[in-house]
Amino acid sequence: MPNVLLIRHATHDVVGKKMLGRTPGIHLNESGRQQAEQLADTISVLPIEAVYCGPLERTRETAEPLARKLRSPLHVADEFDELEMGDWTNRTLSELELIPEWHKWNTQRSETSPPTCESMHQVQARVLAKIAALGNRFRCIAVFTHGDVIRAALTHFLGMHLDLLFRFQIDTGSVSIIQIDADGAIVRLLNWVPIRTVLS
Repeated sequence: MPNVLLIRHATHDVVGKKMLGRTPGIHLNESGRQQAEQLADTISVLPIEAVYCGPLERTRETAEPLARKLRSPLHVADEFDELEMGDWTNRTLSELELIPEWHKWNTQRSETSPPTCESMHQVQARVLAKIAALGNRFRCIAVFTHGDVIRAALTHFLGMHLDLLFRFQIDTGSVSIIQIDADGAIVRLLNWVPIRTVLS
């Protein structure tokens, strides 16, 4: 009966400004580094057997304090990489607001994709396959990844249509927990953020 912690990377200076996609070289800012340390302090009491993250710097830097505290290797998995944004990579949100396809994509994720981008169905498939594989090996896993990747997994486990993925929030530095067993899954925690981070 594995428990999977899905953790969005901590904050950086470009959050809410650009659609970064898989842009490399984006590092946590000071607040993000504090978030990562606080997350490690808070969740290290759980019986986490493995720590995984996507390949981008912002997820690795969020995961490193926990791996260090647990004295556990940090495993990098491409399946937990950010959504490939194609031609929309590095476009500002104000630029994207002028593109009709952007609005359609945000309301019909099941049917549309950004130009030269992977679909949300592809994101969901790669994430769920990796979670299933890890669930056969570990009883409790911490996975550091990205907002849309977490939403893709949660819509599946909540039995929601992909078009409804914005009906719940996934904040930077947040933790969602899924308990999986042979009969299905229970979302035990959704978008929890340590209280000191919320109030800062």
